[in-house]
Amino acid sequence: MNDRMTAGLPAGERPIIRLADLSFRYAQDDARDDGPAAAGDTPTVPTVPSALRRVSLTVRPGEVVMLCGRSGCGKTTVTRVLNGLVPGFFAGDLAGSATVCGVPIAGSPVSDSADSPTALQPDEAINALVPLVGSVFQNPKTQYFNADTTSELAFPCENSGMESAGIGRRVADVARRFGVEHLLGRSAFALSGGEKQRLAVAAATMLGPRVVVMDEPTGNLDQAAMRDLHDMVTALRADGTTVVIAEHRLAWCADLVDRYVLVDDGAIAGEYTAAEFAAMHADRLASWGLRPLDLTACRAALARLPRVGGDGPATGSAASPSAARPLVETRGLSVGYRRAFTRAIPDVALHPGEIVALMGRNGAGKSTLVRTLCGLIRPRSGQILLRGVPAKPAALTRAGFLVMQDVNYQLFADGVREELLLGEDESDAATLARADAILDALDLTEVADRHPMSLSGGQKQRLAIASALMCDKDLLVFDEPTSGLDLQHMMQVGALLRRLADDGKTVLVVTHDEELAAGWCDRILDLDGDADAGSDGESPASGASESAC
Repeated sequence: MNDRMTAGLPAGERPIIRLADLSFRYAQDDARDDGPAAAGDTPTVPTVPSALRRVSLTVRPGEVVMLCGRSGCGKTTVTRVLNGLVPGFFAGDLAGSATVCGVPIAGSPVSDSADSPTALQPDEAINALVPLVGSVFQNPKTQYFNADTTSELAFPCENSGMESAGIGRRVADVARRFGVEHLLGRSAFALSGGEKQRLAVAAATMLGPRVVVMDEPTGNLDQAAMRDLHDMVTALRADGTTVVIAEHRLAWCADLVDRYVLVDDGAIAGEYTAAEFAAMHADRLASWGLRPLDLTACRAALARLPRVGGDGPATGSAASPSAARPLVETRGLSVGYRRAFTRAIPDVALHPGEIVALMGRNGAGKSTLVRTLCGLIRPRSGQILLRGVPAKPAALTRAGFLVMQDVNYQLFADGVREELLLGEDESDAATLARADAILDALDLTEVADRHPMSLSGGQKQRLAIASALMCDKDLLVFDEPTSGLDLQHMMQVGALLRRLADDGKTVLVVTHDEELAAGWCDRILDLDGDADAGSDGESPASGASESAC
């Protein structure tokens, strides 16, 4: 929507967000997802390519706008401009004009009055935006300030100086409005992924913001949790709140989005109404690196896969299609943590040459199970057999490699290439060539000399996968390996998993990504059945229109 389209509109319909010829370049590789840039003056000579290039965008009050595009295209940077994190925390060169909720962030704001204020300093802008713009990040843990849920909801109000009685009423009102009353008074660390995200959305609205910005909010959510998030966005939209979402998974909110903004290489490549976008052929969306708007065909393919566990009867054949002897078997296995969580696991055998999808709702025990299979947690009861012999945790650790859901916990080196070479003979030419081939296969060659913590979330995920490929162990376990990845990189990861299985590896994938499971996995181990303790009962989300998986 350009300025000519908005000229002459009533004040209530004028843009609440207006970016004009906005460009931004991060300083010293500070284009990261996990924390603010280091303190210091912005360098006069930028050291990295532009993250945004002459971006012009207007958003009217009450709109739901979807920012879409390939991984690394600049979507996250746009959201950081809207909530003041650029340049308030992420240092760099900012040029052009940006006004959000009347707050001038950069340059001389484009407005209808000649006496508009000049842009605020970064710290002034972010302070001014705090009550106006609520933020929801891909990993809600990064935005929590308190250990318990009630205090987390109260924190924004306390920080703004609201009186105690008013805070209590506000917490109760927001909890009721978003259906999170059952989460009050609980430890934030004991919540499932979906519950954490619901709490983050509720906390983002505590000050009654005019705009809510969400960056990859469904990255680690199951279908039921996405349905809950869908309902929360519905409530925000009904209240007239402007919602801007940067996302790869498009199907969960296709019925709510008013406009799609395609971002490519730091620039706006196109703007489309919901009707225009829905009418596009799936092949065109795929050419832009976009996930489908609907998962109907994908879910049909998923339903045909052999399935073990779950609430319903097994589908297909529960036996592995592989004729090889199982690498790992479980017998009467129960996993969990003392006094906190216990989960009985259906007996399962994992064979070389196959990819098994471990699926189930948030909190069902998937991550706990894979940590147990890799020897990081002792079983509560039962046995794990490795090549037919009962195995102790140390033996399982030697046999398996786990790519964690939060890969920040397993990146240790000072460089991307160095990460792959940890524990390897760096003087061996074949080892170096293998590392470079893996980096190339995962589109990481261009960042091979960068620090792992300077990478985007998707790049970190691929680096952890690269480390798994480099270790050459027999059991490779991936916990949400396509979280935050676009279509191209999701397919790339799927192809790599298939190659590993074809090379005789045993591959277990924890995933909520129905496209990955339907397209690349051989069987499903479903943990949605009854558990001794743990997850909250939720119902699956539905799609909007047909498209191929």
